[in-house]
Amino acid sequence: MNEIKCPHCGKTFKVDEAGYADILKQVRDSAFEQQLHERLELAEKEKLNAVELAKTKVSSELQTAAAAKDAEIQNLKAKLDANALAQKLSITEAVSAVEKERDELKSGLRQAELEKQLSEKSLKDKYETQIKDRDDAIERLRDMKARLSTKMVGETLEQHCETEFNRIRSTAFPRAYFEKDNDARTGSKGDYIFRDMDEAGTEIVSIMFEMKNESDTTATKKKNEDFFKELDKDRTEKGCEYAVLVSLLESDNELYNSGIVDVFHRHPKMYVIRPQFFLQIITLLRNAAMSSLEYKTELALVKAQNVDITNFENDLESFKTAFGKNYDLASRKFQKAIDEIDKSIDHLQKTKDALLGTDRNLRLANNKAQDVTIKKLTRRNPTMAAKFDELDKGGSSDSS
Repeated sequence: MNEIKCPHCGKTFKVDEAGYADILKQVRDSAFEQQLHERLELAEKEKLNAVELAKTKVSSELQTAAAAKDAEIQNLKAKLDANALAQKLSITEAVSAVEKERDELKSGLRQAELEKQLSEKSLKDKYETQIKDRDDAIERLRDMKARLSTKMVGETLEQHCETEFNRIRSTAFPRAYFEKDNDARTGSKGDYIFRDMDEAGTEIVSIMFEMKNESDTTATKKKNEDFFKELDKDRTEKGCEYAVLVSLLESDNELYNSGIVDVFHRHPKMYVIRPQFFLQIITLLRNAAMSSLEYKTELALVKAQNVDITNFENDLESFKTAFGKNYDLASRKFQKAIDEIDKSIDHLQKTKDALLGTDRNLRLANNKAQDVTIKKLTRRNPTMAAKFDELDKGGSSDSS
């Protein structure tokens, strides 16, 4: 029998095994149904939750995809707008560049036309001024010729050239030399020598000038070529590169009146000019020489190096000569000293031989002295033998 306590009233009652098993079965069936019901409700709730979660997830994914699509659409739209804007800007810049180039071309054409007009006007004014200056100079020279003697005309021509040069010396030729040629040691001299140097002292150009003129009243008319030979000689003797004859001779000669005339076919590097071209010839020759200044500088450097080498060779030869003389003197004294040493050695050798001979004789004498005995001394001397016998006997008795 089993006791069962009622959970409601608290009473205890006894049931047999069959009743207990039935009650237990009822309890188990009711609990199982309740658990099953609860599990089904829980499963339904989980299912509903899963469905809601799936709906939420799908909705989120759809929203994310939609947002991504919208962003991609906006990005593509922005790119299209940017490309359209860039294309529009490129077209605008291209049009602007073409318009600017067109404006610059028009402006350049206007500027070129203006410059051309100014250049033409400047050249015209320049040539008109040169023509006027030339005409004025001709008039002045004609006036001088009419008023001055032959000597005064020549002196005034020199003064004119010197004044013209000194007027621009400080600005155009600050390192130039332009003085009268007063060196007549070779028998002749020119009128003026022009030399220009660079900052390093290298000569740029040098010109021998001769000024010649005559008045209308001069009986004997000279020609320019009458002075070429002497001028070339002066140029060569004074070491000038060019020779220029400033001349008013042959005033009617169209060749000399045309401007600067070279007479290279007669003499190298020689020109004939009228006074109004005096400064121009200096400027032309100097500017032409400037282009070869680099070569002159290199040549001067090479010459200086050759001078250094020559001086070195001369110094070396002087040293060799002096050294040779000193060597000969020292060699002679050295040889004399060697001869004296040889003589001393010969004398010492003789002394050595003499000493060696003396030593040998002394050694023989010593050997002979060591070899002397009483028997040898008394062998052929009975008297001395008897004396030694007596000494021997006396010595024997004393000992006994």
